[in-house]
Amino acid sequence: MRKIEDLQCKLSEGRITRRDFIQQMTALGVAGAVPSLVLMEEARAAAPKRGGKLRQALRGGSTNNTLAGSSLVEVHDSNTSWQIRNNLVEVTAEGNLAGELAESWESTPDAAEWRFKLRKGVEFHNGKSLEPADVIHSINVHRGEDSTSGGAGAVANVTDIKADGKDTVVFSLAEGSADFPFLMSDYHLIIGPDGTEGSQWDEGVGTGPFMLTHWEPGVRSASKRNPNYFKEGLPYFDEVESLNVNDQSARINALKTDEVDAIAAPDLKTLHLLEKSGVKILEAAGTKHYSIPMRTDTAPYDNNDVRMALKHAIDREAILETILRGHGAIGNDHPIGPNQLYYAGNIPQREYDLDKARFHLKQAGLSKLTVQLHTADIFAAANDAAVLYKEHAAPAGIDIEVVREAADGYWSAVWMVKPFSMCWWSGRATEDWMFSIAYAEGASWNDSFWSHERFNQLLKQARAELDSEKRREMYTEMQLIVRDEGGVVIPVFANFVAAASAKIGTPEEIGGNWPMDGAKNFERWWFV
Repeated sequence: MRKIEDLQCKLSEGRITRRDFIQQMTALGVAGAVPSLVLMEEARAAAPKRGGKLRQALRGGSTNNTLAGSSLVEVHDSNTSWQIRNNLVEVTAEGNLAGELAESWESTPDAAEWRFKLRKGVEFHNGKSLEPADVIHSINVHRGEDSTSGGAGAVANVTDIKADGKDTVVFSLAEGSADFPFLMSDYHLIIGPDGTEGSQWDEGVGTGPFMLTHWEPGVRSASKRNPNYFKEGLPYFDEVESLNVNDQSARINALKTDEVDAIAAPDLKTLHLLEKSGVKILEAAGTKHYSIPMRTDTAPYDNNDVRMALKHAIDREAILETILRGHGAIGNDHPIGPNQLYYAGNIPQREYDLDKARFHLKQAGLSKLTVQLHTADIFAAANDAAVLYKEHAAPAGIDIEVVREAADGYWSAVWMVKPFSMCWWSGRATEDWMFSIAYAEGASWNDSFWSHERFNQLLKQARAELDSEKRREMYTEMQLIVRDEGGVVIPVFANFVAAASAKIGTPEEIGGNWPMDGAKNFERWWFV
């Protein structure tokens, strides 16, 4: 009996596989009891448990970062931010929109005014009750002509925000926006108490599932359970410790040696070895894509023939197989993924074509081209991808000099500063959102500094159009314009991949809108 109990315990804790359990139970002469015991233990293991401290190794943090929504950039900081703060709404693991601080929302028929009704009984960590003024202040942080916030594009269409009574916030828009509620899930648009300014954001006062206990930018954050959290039954963990570990090998070693329970972006080349050691591999396809932006306001990238030459000079299949090990899909030089509503699957796939690359160089008046491509360890094998691109382009007469930069500070000192650099995007839930923040003229994160009159016209028209078929036509044309005239190479869409100890329990559906289960793993996961 003792041996059977030991085997049941090992199965529920993930220390042995289902097959091992069955074999050992059979050897004990109790094979008849195996099916019911397996089902019972698997059900027990799958049920969420409360308690424990989640230790995770994330990446992308920088020593000069803050927890102000306006400056959030990468995984470590945005994950920490959502531990302690909420948005009006959130995108679920299934890709749907759900209320957070807002319990409901509705618009006028032209979608130019949106009313969000706030959830009652929500308190900030300091005991203050949530009010419309808190929402109005927090969103206004990102507005204004001089705004440098990463969330400025999401609220650029907002002309006024006001309260209507004690529980309703009304947004007036310059133009109708059918997707506006989705924009309110942007991780920049977190809600803090009215009057929060500057360094006060780093104090961490929010309404989130955890309360901040430690914040060392680029190094470590820690938080403890919020006993007054408004989502019933959540979170499961008592504490969360988030380490910023930019080195991929160091993250993997930390997981292997039980220093952490989960890591972001494991090495795709060794996933099979991690699985054999009992580590859980968590993978979700979504809108994430690797991009290589060119500053179109800077020579030689101000010449579209040069841009087209560079687009034809990369072998996307090789990037998918060599860099992603098949964990993704081929890109077509625009940011809309195959799983999105208005994805233009009828646009011909751009292929690796050295003759076309040479043709476009000739059209630009060049026989050869020498450029510098700046890169850092900003995503799994980013440096390897840059080197592979260099090898692909060389036969076309394009000499790419790969310049390796430090990962710490990359997003402030290299991206959108150097004229040609490696980048990655989580993408966004809607076409309008992605185009508005990174391709619209003047958008804060228009990293190719691109402006196209027809594209900008279509963007405004599609945003306000409520007829789905008309929107599809517009978004198809916009994808084609970016593909053929934009300032970015997008070779692949990458699945989000994380690795976790067998002690970690997760829902069946893993979010594919951000790393680490939609950046909500601390709220959705538990210890078995």
